[in-house]
Amino acid sequence: MPAYQGRIDWQRVAGQHVSFAYIKASAGGDFVDRRFAANWSGASRAGVPHGAYHFFSLCTPGLAQARNFLRVVPVRPGELAPALDLELSGNCTRPARRAIETQLKDYLQAVQRAMRQAVVIYLGDDFARYYHLPMLCRHPLWLRSILRRPPPGWIIWLVDGYAHIAGISGDVDLDVGRVPLPAARTWRTPADTDRRLTSPLP
Repeated sequence: MPAYQGRIDWQRVAGQHVSFAYIKASAGGDFVDRRFAANWSGASRAGVPHGAYHFFSLCTPGLAQARNFLRVVPVRPGELAPALDLELSGNCTRPARRAIETQLKDYLQAVQRAMRQAVVIYLGDDFARYYHLPMLCRHPLWLRSILRRPPPGWIIWLVDGYAHIAGISGDVDLDVGRVPLPAARTWRTPADTDRRLTSPLP
């Protein structure tokens, strides 16, 4: 959940049968979401399984972005695996494919080494069409597909970008996840069972 959604009542969220949430931690090389710490602790107290995500800037070296994310996010066993938001929308420029591939490798290697887990990739349609990086398919994928089931390989499926959850102001992304979802420091092959979850708009 990003800061613009204001204060979240995590106890009410937990009462909506929400299976888990991803919380915005950071973006680029120095931005930290001002409500990340409050949301992280609130989700913990309410018993909502949660993970953190980083919005990837196309204008900042990948290693600097990884360090920004890792400075902010606690690393504890059992939390959901870290996620990386890859979108052209809201980004700064369009570097060459080879440059972005290098920066992504730097980011992913640093975060995976620190958190001992494959990073979940939220792959925006615009990013996928523009860059078409096969390396991303080696990661668990978080895909948006509003009217139909996404192609094989997804672990999280964004089914609604304008959902409403009691305890959260404004629109919320609603997703279906394969069970069990990957947790930091552990990896279990996801089964085909689906469950309901909530996650933030970028």
